[in-house]
Amino acid sequence: MSEEKKELSFEEALKNLEQTVMKMEQGDLSLDENIKFFTEGNKLVKFCTEQLNKAEKKVEVLLGKNSDGEAVFKEIQAEDNDLL
Repeated sequence: MSEEKKELSFEEALKNLEQTVMKMEQGDLSLDENIKFFTEGNKLVKFCTEQLNKAEKKVEVLLGKNSDGEAVFKEIQAEDNDLL
């Protein structure tokens, strides 16, 4: 994921991460290639984690929280549809 490329979607990043892991698992890469793929994989993991955290925060906003800070499911009202 270089800065020159457009930002990937979560799905694209996850697919790239899976491909990176598969290449490394094959065991036929040089040490330098493994380091390159490992570095790229770490960047993809970080990106995916950030995207999941953002999505979780959006869901928490939509659901609300109880006094313990846990997400609470509520019935979505017609006026809530604008948030989705």
